[in-house]
Amino acid sequence: MLRRVFVAGLALLAVSAAPAPQQPRPAPGQVRVRLVTSMGAITLALDAKRAPKTVANFLAYVDDGRLEGTDFYRTARRKTEPTRGFIQGGVGTDARRMLDPLPLEPTSKTGLKHLNGTISMAHGPNPNSANGNFSIMVGDNPGLDARGQNLGFAAFGQVVGGMDVVQRILALPSGGGRDVMKGQMILKPVTIVRAERLDGVAKPTGRVKPWLLGLKPAT
Repeated sequence: MLRRVFVAGLALLAVSAAPAPQQPRPAPGQVRVRLVTSMGAITLALDAKRAPKTVANFLAYVDDGRLEGTDFYRTARRKTEPTRGFIQGGVGTDARRMLDPLPLEPTSKTGLKHLNGTISMAHGPNPNSANGNFSIMVGDNPGLDARGQNLGFAAFGQVVGGMDVVQRILALPSGGGRDVMKGQMILKPVTIVRAERLDGVAKPTGRVKPWLLGLKPAT
């Protein structure tokens, strides 16, 4: 009996002393970022090799903490396939958090496509106006790729963990909005609690953070 207890104790000690499994390393040219939301975590692998300017812009928002306390606020579901479409989040219209507008890196130059799980920068009518808003695809959305005179949007990475969270956000009740966003505003937006790098060293911009000073956004 004593021998069995001794052997069992050794086995337990061996298990407790075993090293924790290591996270897989990113592929060359990739930088991973985790978005911790009020519905769960989403892990992204950003393609800094093929979309360097877009990735650098997104990382600036991450490293500055500009995405913390923002939301996923839009769910764009297809009418014919409501389990497909995309979700959108980021700084919204809060000018206090915005950095300089980002020149578009179209998919025709990067070779990236708007496939299931792709993250892409949002922009207004001016394709060179992207800032801190982004979309994540649920299902393929080739209509967002560059085609002819349509420059489309800048794809710059892929979801590598938490796609189930993305899908649950897509399914949330929505309404309000206008024009292309009519009926697509999430009624109870999902908070981005924290955005953090998993690879490399943070490089904050050093710019003023007026949203932390209690200053109201410009109207």
